[in-house]
Amino acid sequence: MDKNTIVGFVLIALVLFGFAWWQQPSAEELEKQRIELRKDSIANAKKAQADKNNAKMKAGMLTEHKTDSTALFYSALNGNAKDIILKNDKVELTLNTKGGIVKKAVIKNYIGHNIAVRDGSKDDKNVTLFSGDDQNLNFMLSAKEDNIETKNLYFTPSNISDSALTLTASAGDGKSITLNYKLEKDYMLQLSLQTSGMAGMFKPGENQLLVEWNDKCKQQERGFTFENRYATLTYKEQDGSTDYLSETTEKEEVTEKPLDWIAFKNQFFSAVIISKDGFSTGAKLKSVPMEKGSHYLKQYHANMATAFDPSGKNASEFKFYFGPNDFRLLNNIKSERTFGKDLEMQRLVYLGWPLFRIINRWFTIYVFDWLSKIFPMGVVLILITLLLKVITFPMVKKSYMSSAKMRVLKPKLDEATKQYNKPEDQMQKQQAMMQMYSEYGVSPLSGCLPMLIQMPIWIAMFNFVPNAIQLRGEKFLWMNDLSTYDPIITWGKNLWMIGDHISLTCILFCSANILYSWFTMQQQKDQMVGQQAEQMKMMQWMMYLMPLFFFFMFNDYSSGLNFYYFISLFFSAAIMWTLRKTTDDEKLLSILEARRVENKKNPKKLTGLAARMQALQEMQKRQQEDLKRKQEDLNRKKRQ
Repeated sequence: MDKNTIVGFVLIALVLFGFAWWQQPSAEELEKQRIELRKDSIANAKKAQADKNNAKMKAGMLTEHKTDSTALFYSALNGNAKDIILKNDKVELTLNTKGGIVKKAVIKNYIGHNIAVRDGSKDDKNVTLFSGDDQNLNFMLSAKEDNIETKNLYFTPSNISDSALTLTASAGDGKSITLNYKLEKDYMLQLSLQTSGMAGMFKPGENQLLVEWNDKCKQQERGFTFENRYATLTYKEQDGSTDYLSETTEKEEVTEKPLDWIAFKNQFFSAVIISKDGFSTGAKLKSVPMEKGSHYLKQYHANMATAFDPSGKNASEFKFYFGPNDFRLLNNIKSERTFGKDLEMQRLVYLGWPLFRIINRWFTIYVFDWLSKIFPMGVVLILITLLLKVITFPMVKKSYMSSAKMRVLKPKLDEATKQYNKPEDQMQKQQAMMQMYSEYGVSPLSGCLPMLIQMPIWIAMFNFVPNAIQLRGEKFLWMNDLSTYDPIITWGKNLWMIGDHISLTCILFCSANILYSWFTMQQQKDQMVGQQAEQMKMMQWMMYLMPLFFFFMFNDYSSGLNFYYFISLFFSAAIMWTLRKTTDDEKLLSILEARRVENKKNPKKLTGLAARMQALQEMQKRQQEDLKRKQEDLNRKKRQ
């Protein structure tokens, strides 16, 4: 490996490290945020007081309506709440007749980590996505006399089965609101909302149903910080792409385009609401991060509007998805099941920026799916690493051979450039070195490009592994769960930059990085010439310090990702050692000498980057000669 190869590694490391820091605000931005927060705190205090007053007023009006036998939906404002369960092999959904909404969603056959169990129960075989008051859904209609909110109504159940339920709220005189639920064979729940006999009760032109959806996103995994990075309020624009609110800061947004769906997402599971007619422009979305130790990741809020038929002829139709963020599963949800739309729900599984997404979408996922049918997940990571090493081996070998050629030429370079030891002679020294490289057909830059070509694969895996739900709960060797960290030491207090634990696979990854850096630096000693050797000393410090940065970055990352990087570095070191042992320096030098003789007989004109570098060096040489000549003329005039 030559200096350019090391630069390639440093660039790769910096890009990976930059993923954790690229969104860090500057000092000016932080000060601006503090000012905005102060303003927001005052505004929020006023808004909270206003909301409190409105809530008191609504509560008073609701109490008055409950006792007023002439009030709209008087009978539906009083009653007893009752739970009704819809279930299949995939989910169990508990609906409550108060409000007529899903109050609890249990996803079956996924390990529940029980981060916060309120009722003391334990269910390790299933995941409770939400329960109790963690999630609330409210439909609102603007009537002439008063607003109608489903959250205040007690619905009467009928047509009850494991997969279907009808809920009706009666206003008397043939007026009613009906909610029809149907649970499909997997994670999809259908809902149609329809009024009957109420056409004359709405304001002229009233054709919108307001939807208010709130959720406290539960912490499902052991690593709060790591899981929180992947918990986002995500949405899809009609005839457009998906987007999401910031996962690190409080964010509120008003959409400028109609939406197909909105998802309250955590790392591996999501609750999604889909509207047949779409949600109108101007949907208000908000995400508020929660504190570590609260057992919640985010507070999500969504206020939107969709089409409503006041005549009651057409229902407002929705579908809900309560299930895993499994790329294949979401990708296979066909358009006929989602109102004839291609909703691209697989985008809930983040696979990286476009280039990295292509690699993961059309290579990593296929290989991962095929291997996981045969081998345990830990073995799958090893085999994927081996496969990637095989694919990139030609580039690695090319990079190594470039450094090997420079290594065997070093004595000749030292001999040819020994007269250029003064600082002012460095330009001539570089030109002499480039001339020799040209004669022997060696490019000092050829070692860098192949390593940079591998960078997209490294980053693609950086995005793929944390989002692979197949790793969740999978054990391998000492790792109890490949989707989260593997602590060897834990403590109760959260320390800055480290957290509350030390991960073993992170230590292994960083240790392997140090050893690999040492190994490559040892190889460099035999090929550095002149100032390159001095420059390499600084490069060594950078290479040795990088694993320390990685420790703070990756200590909270999943053991599966750290294990992949550890194995990748191990195989890289093994490949480099093997290439070093199998390279005959004398034979390589004889090949280069033969090439030099051939090049002298048939000189080739430099092209591309080499030609541009030579032209640049010649221009710099001419400038230095001109400057030297002017200085001599000036000195001569002074002497005269």
